Amino acid sequence: MKIFGQLGALQAHVGEALGVGEWMTVDQPRIDQFAHATHDRQWIHVDPARAADGPFGATVAHGFLTLSLLPALCATAFHVEGSRMGVNYGLDRVRFPAPVPVGSRIRAACRLLEYTPLEQGAQLTIEATVEREGSEKPVCVAQMVSRRYY
Repeated sequence: MKIFGQLGALQAHVGEALGVGEWMTVDQPRIDQFAHATHDRQWIHVDPARAADGPFGATVAHGFLTLSLLPALCATAFHVEGSRMGVNYGLDRVRFPAPVPVGSRIRAACRLLEYTPLEQGAQLTIEATVEREGSEKPVCVAQMVSRRYY
């Protein structure tokens, strides 16, 4: 994990990698909890028996589940000391190029695309590329826009 001593230190790293996070396992209970919370109970996500005969041979995580894990995945990639609060401001480009079969391990590589100073903080645009262990294609690529305050 890369550690930055202060928020302003990020400005010098626009266009650079901020770090690669730790692996996280996407298991069936996590998929089921997400399905329950979002009311998206499509069989490809929650019915292992039926999904075994489906296109991926097993259940797969919702794309939006992968997207919702970005803050946790990026939190293990880099840390900014002295930042008292972060706010999700939005997303720009989001794609799900490959599925996340149940039991997969995923992690995020984070790259700083933009740094815009704000009063008491900065707006950051971070490209997060989520990879699945053993897969050549990423499972999610998203540009996250957040505001951090000191």
